[in-house]
This record gives sequence, C-alpha cells and structure tokens, in this order.
Amino acid sequence: MDTIRIMPCLDMKDGRVVKGVHFVDIRDAGDPVENAAFYQEEGADELAMLDIAATLENRKTRLEWVKQVSSVIQIPLTVGGGISSLEDIELVLEAGADRVSMNSAAVNNPELVREAARLHGAETVTVAIDARRNSKMPSGFELVVSGGTKPAGMDAIEWARQCQDLGAGTVLPTSMDGDGTKNGYDIDFTRAVADVVDLPVVASGGAGKLEDFYEAATEGGATVLLAASVFHFRTIRINEVKEYLKGRGLTVIY
Repeated sequence: MDTIRIMPCLDMKDGRVVKGVHFVDIRDAGDPVENAAFYQEEGADELAMLDIAATLENRKTRLEWVKQVSSVIQIPLTVGGGISSLEDIELVLEAGADRVSMNSAAVNNPELVREAARLHGAETVTVAIDARRNSKMPSGFELVVSGGTKPAGMDAIEWARQCQDLGAGTVLPTSMDGDGTKNGYDIDFTRAVADVVDLPVVASGGAGKLEDFYEAATEGGATVLLAASVFHFRTIRINEVKEYLKGRGLTVIY
C-alpha cells in the first residue's frame, strides 16, 4: 500500500478558520496562520486552505490569506475557492500555494483543468468533487457545485473519471452527507472514486475517530486523509493518527 499522508484543512471565511456541518452551521475555529504553524509543528504532511465563500460571493480567493499561511509552513499547500481562470491559478501559485483545487470552475469549464495541467503540471491540479447521494444517478452520487448549494445534474463518479482524462493530478471527493458530522468518511463514495481513477484520492468529510482514518485508507482507497473538525478542536492530534495507522500496518511519514 502507498504511504498515507495526513492533511488538515483550513476552511476560510472572513479571515478566520471555520467549520460547519453539511457545509452549514458554521463556527469559528481560530486564526489561519496560527493553525497552519501548529499543524506544521504537529507533523502534518500537507495542508489545504479552502476559501469556502469565494464562489458563492462571486469573488476570487483572498491572496493575502495564501501569502500569510504559506509564509509559516514548508509542507505542500493546496488552495481552493473562487479559482476560475488560468490567471487565478497563476496568482495563487505566485502567492505561495503548491497546488490549486478547483470545483465549480472545473465543472463549468473542463478545459481549464486540461490547460492548467499542461501549463503547471498535473501535480499542481486538484479537482474537488462534492457530491450527495441521489438514486437517479448511475453511481448513486450526484455532483454538487457552488459550495454545496447547487446540484449539477451530473454523476459524480463519471466526473471523477473525466477529471483524470483531463489531466488532473489529484481528486478530492467530499461527501456532503458526511461533512462535519464526525460519523466517519463516506467510504462508499471514496471507494467508488478510487476505483475509477489511478490518481491520489484525498478522503474528505466526516472523520471523527482514529478508526475512520484507517478505513478511509484501507476500505476507501485514499492515500491522503483530510480532516478539519477533529484537528481544529484538538479532539485528535496528528501524531495520534500516525501512530494508530502505523500500529495497524500502514506506512506513514515522520
């Protein structure tokens, strides 16, 4: 099995880290720069920062947030939210991000994924795939865009396959049914995505206990395990996750 990487996620709104449940019921989770520095010290392998209101507010990612956070870490930083053009991608990378994450913009303009991968390399391009269960879709999962507010009328698993064909280097599936609930990752959704791509899959949405991380890797097929609530509110520490995974036979980075 591949080496498992741990990725805390800073969901950003109004300059603060926030966390919700099912993408709503938002509460404050601290200062982004302090959190980023803390996670670097804790042993995080990567960090994600998502400007969760950018698309809804029809604006770009706040570049000053990217600059501030990137200045205090050496681990790879993935930035998403409001990235909808090649110029946006360039500005975010110049501000200190190592990778960009696109969601709504990729769905609206799939060629953006192809062009970004061509210009900056596949490893720079992550496509975030938000979905919720819908029995009318062939896979049972419907793609959702605009910060989880709009059903896209597309099958989420078929879209994951297309993302690989377009040149994306990573896919980040988040189940809206599980987001923030701490009831465990949506293993069925994560596995369904992992089964149709040969890319790193980032498990996201719902981590609540140590076993959840193990299941996401072994049953879900994810190689990067993203979590927010349990890390922000110090319910679980990153080194606890790594020790647990190592104890169960998985390879982690120290």
